[in-house]
Amino acid sequence: MIPITEFKGRDVAVFGLARTGLAAARALTAGGARVHAWDDNDVSRANAEAQGVPVSDINSRDWRSFAALILSPGVPLTHPEPHRVVTLADAVGVPVMGDIELFARAVNALPPTQRPKLIGVTGTNGKSTTSALIAHILKEAGKDVRLGGNIGAAVLELPALHAGAYYVIELSSFQLDLTSSLRLDVAVWLNTTPDHIDRHGAMAGYVAAKKRIFQNQGADSWAVIGVDDDITAAVCTELTRAASQYVAPISAGQSLGRGVSALGSKIVDSLGGRSEIVADISDAPALAGRHNAQNACAAYAATHAMGITPGVIAAALKTFGGLPHRLERAGTVEGVRFINDSKATNANAAAQALAVYPRLYWIAGGVPKDGGIDELASFFPRIARAYLIGQAAGEFSDTLKGKVAVTMAGHLEAAVKLAYSDAKASGEPHPVVLLSPACASYDQFRSYEERGDKFKQFVAALAQAQPPHTNGARGSA
Repeated sequence: MIPITEFKGRDVAVFGLARTGLAAARALTAGGARVHAWDDNDVSRANAEAQGVPVSDINSRDWRSFAALILSPGVPLTHPEPHRVVTLADAVGVPVMGDIELFARAVNALPPTQRPKLIGVTGTNGKSTTSALIAHILKEAGKDVRLGGNIGAAVLELPALHAGAYYVIELSSFQLDLTSSLRLDVAVWLNTTPDHIDRHGAMAGYVAAKKRIFQNQGADSWAVIGVDDDITAAVCTELTRAASQYVAPISAGQSLGRGVSALGSKIVDSLGGRSEIVADISDAPALAGRHNAQNACAAYAATHAMGITPGVIAAALKTFGGLPHRLERAGTVEGVRFINDSKATNANAAAQALAVYPRLYWIAGGVPKDGGIDELASFFPRIARAYLIGQAAGEFSDTLKGKVAVTMAGHLEAAVKLAYSDAKASGEPHPVVLLSPACASYDQFRSYEERGDKFKQFVAALAQAQPPHTNGARGSA
């Protein structure tokens, strides 16, 4: 845990008692603050109390007594309208911030010689894989690494700050919106496509939140930024002209005169003006696909900026095991391969998975995002049949009509069984059943993780149901 001492002896409100809120409450309490934690959900409050977090109804308190409101990132800050606790805080001038801001202030309070290295990663897609990959490379290089934020442990649950440590922090747009003083040694912005527009009001608000990752960087800092979409390419140009920090453009779609690019499976470093192939990810099974080539470029640039040599980075790329729920091998049953890509919660993320397989049986659906799956049209010829689940089933069926054969499966378990039956009967060598929903999970599951875990359970059940003479399920889950 990282104790937060800034508010010692003062009253602090914490609203939203999921992972980050609980961590913030514990860190503030450890630092001597008087914490008043609350959540509108009865179950969340009961869980907090069971974990020893002090719960009190902040709605009935005098808000002028609070030194700060610590807001969980899932609670609306501005759109579609500010949550009532934000309005109450604003009315009396109580500063509103998130757990990442508490972390940033704790780091900034340290003498320069005691400050750890900070690497932050954001982007619409790929930020979890890239964060984990950066942490893996640094660990392989013998560094003291802590990975958290929007992935794994909440940032304040990570081990205490000290010089020589490397904190790799995945940052969502929601978290960045609540952060003002974070100063990253390396800031990575991978890509941008429309997402979370309801929470940011417009695309401009979403982009502005992402751009905050570069705030406070100095002349010795690095900005690693993708240039394969118009938005990040424009920001890269802006940063380069400002010359406030080092800038490392990355691309998986073009050869860069200066930057880090992927040409097929080859990673090319031209940051010094001379192009050199520094790694080959063709034999890195967890980095298949063009999107992972971009992730590898970003991880190379970020860790090289931290002083890791190309040879160490190249070796670490090959041993990276990947993430659960992102192109994860869920098993093989009677020759049918099952791939868990439950983390693909929007069409752009699903496109990255669809691009990997030339022929597949696709399970999709859930709570749809704006734009649906229209942008996936170029991948429709690859889809042998789509198995649709959740709220999006009707909308997706209309989009696929006349282009892709559709089965309205309704629920995930039925989709797995139906896709397996069709794939097995196809006679194709090593057919692939891909769960890549292009949707949020909240209609039928609590999270994409639960959705992916259920998928793996259903695959395991299929394997167990096979006759003894078969090989059953193989592969890692």
